[in-house]
Amino acid sequence: MAAPLTSKLLVSDFASSVRHIPLTYVRPISDRPQLSLVENSGDTIPLIDLRDLYGPNRTKIIRQISHACSTYGFFQIKNHGVSETTVNKMLTVAREFFHQPEGERMKHYSTDSTKTTRVSTSFNVSADKILNWRDYLRLHCFPIQDFINEWPENPVSFKEITAEYATSVRALVLRLLEAISESLGLERDHISNRLGTHAQHMAFNYYPPCPEPELTYGLPGHKDPTAITVLLQDQVSGLQVFKDDEWIAVYPIPNTFIVNIGDQMQVISNERYKSVLHRAVVNTEKERLSIPTFYFPSTDAVISPAQELIDGQTSPAVYKSYPFVEYWDKFWDRSLATASCLDAFKASTT
Repeated sequence: MAAPLTSKLLVSDFASSVRHIPLTYVRPISDRPQLSLVENSGDTIPLIDLRDLYGPNRTKIIRQISHACSTYGFFQIKNHGVSETTVNKMLTVAREFFHQPEGERMKHYSTDSTKTTRVSTSFNVSADKILNWRDYLRLHCFPIQDFINEWPENPVSFKEITAEYATSVRALVLRLLEAISESLGLERDHISNRLGTHAQHMAFNYYPPCPEPELTYGLPGHKDPTAITVLLQDQVSGLQVFKDDEWIAVYPIPNTFIVNIGDQMQVISNERYKSVLHRAVVNTEKERLSIPTFYFPSTDAVISPAQELIDGQTSPAVYKSYPFVEYWDKFWDRSLATASCLDAFKASTT
């Protein structure tokens, strides 16, 4: 039996006080996580060591990235260049943010997806018919000086630590974009150049313990709107990736990041690399924290398949050229029930 509706806006403000989840969080029987099935899968995403990315093993690492992007759309990385100290400080201050009193977190609450710093819940509470067991802080972080003044004032170290982390991850992303370009047979700077002046957002996802995790999701299956996403997660598992018609669990490995291909990379690669469904499940015992860095084209960029990957006979253009801002508007004007917006930008086949 599900609990009645709650007057609290954020999940974290009522999660510990209910024995059954509110009706608005309960998924239809046909759309539930089936957690026991996933646990029996032996597959997981590749782990790639980036230590020699600029050394004698570069060609081997590029091949590993190509295989991961074309087969899974996801991979984990170690020896990535972001210090363990920076990572641990980011996880600590993010958790501190969500452990603050309700009034402090609610200072930033908004359902307006155009706000560049905001706290909210679910995905798009204006469009979601069934809510998700997640609260989040989302913020823009490039260029940092354009946004840092609107970031939370508390915890007092939040701005400094987040800026340090965002800067370190951006440097990593730029290296990854070079490697992915090279793996497609393109010039190293091709993808970076296609992203205009670049945009970088972060989300701090907080998943409280859930009394009935088999009935709901932290986030249901979805694809990212990004070029790539770099995910930091704590040591509580919850991420699952869809491959070969089944969900596979991605278990946390200390001091690694998870990288996945987003919709914009699918377009630029002319579908050699595909954006892949993934989801977050919850559990009864432990809170979970994940921090994805979303790396985008700037809103004035125009996205299209790389000309070098188009062959009129064997590999015609799958997508037409489009202003990224058109995609972005479609992305936020929906719920996650629609996995991707890309069908609207398919090239004409007539």
